[in-house]
Amino acid sequence: MTSRYRVGAVDFTVLPLREAVELVLSLPNHIPTHGHPGIAVHFANAYNVALARQDRSYAELLNSADYVFSDGVPITWVGKRAYPQLSTTWERVYGPDVMTMVMERSQPSTPRHYLLGSTPDVLQALTKSIRTRFPGAQIVGTDSPAFRTPTEQELRDRDQQIAESAATHVWVGLGTPRQDWEVKRLATRLPVAALAVGAAFDFIAGTKPQAPIWMQRSGLEWAYRFAREPRRLAKRYVWGNSVFSLEAARTLRRASNQD
Repeated sequence: MTSRYRVGAVDFTVLPLREAVELVLSLPNHIPTHGHPGIAVHFANAYNVALARQDRSYAELLNSADYVFSDGVPITWVGKRAYPQLSTTWERVYGPDVMTMVMERSQPSTPRHYLLGSTPDVLQALTKSIRTRFPGAQIVGTDSPAFRTPTEQELRDRDQQIAESAATHVWVGLGTPRQDWEVKRLATRLPVAALAVGAAFDFIAGTKPQAPIWMQRSGLEWAYRFAREPRRLAKRYVWGNSVFSLEAARTLRRASNQD
């Protein structure tokens, strides 16, 4: 497992994007070395860091995961300043980019992809988009669970369906933080790589537009998304960005005191 470096209360896996993609592709080969049935992969941004400050159990969830990548540009800015020795390797490892690049590299024999989350319409559009854009990618199952707490029987049925599909990678798009808890649960029960990728489903399906590249690179993607869905994303960006700013300051102060 790679070393982890803290921003706020979250320990991040630091890798260049292409190395992270190679790692994700190879994860099924590493399952026996991790000491538990599966592998949990998270993509954390400023909002995740804010939630981790508010909820200790959520921070423990992320910090007990196998990999937590820097999903947001502000995370990389803080990381590069706090850990200057990592300035050339600490890149944004964005969930939608990783999912897209893994699908591009997939072959008909492996990996075997399972899509869990979102709505039936989005899943249908996502499956169609993947099969059109990435014909080598094998989708072995999909599931759009009801947006409520599942029963134990429903979870057993879900696990059985994934197991019977012989999936190697389960992509989870259930929204934050729900998808992170589900990734942990899957990794403790099934020999799969479970990845919490959030909005990747909508972006790859084409059901929601992504921010222009210049906005993504300048750390303004949040403003683009907030402008399009202000009511739904108000807490995420108004509260989350405020808390993250405090966490960033704490991280930089801590790093300065260690020099």
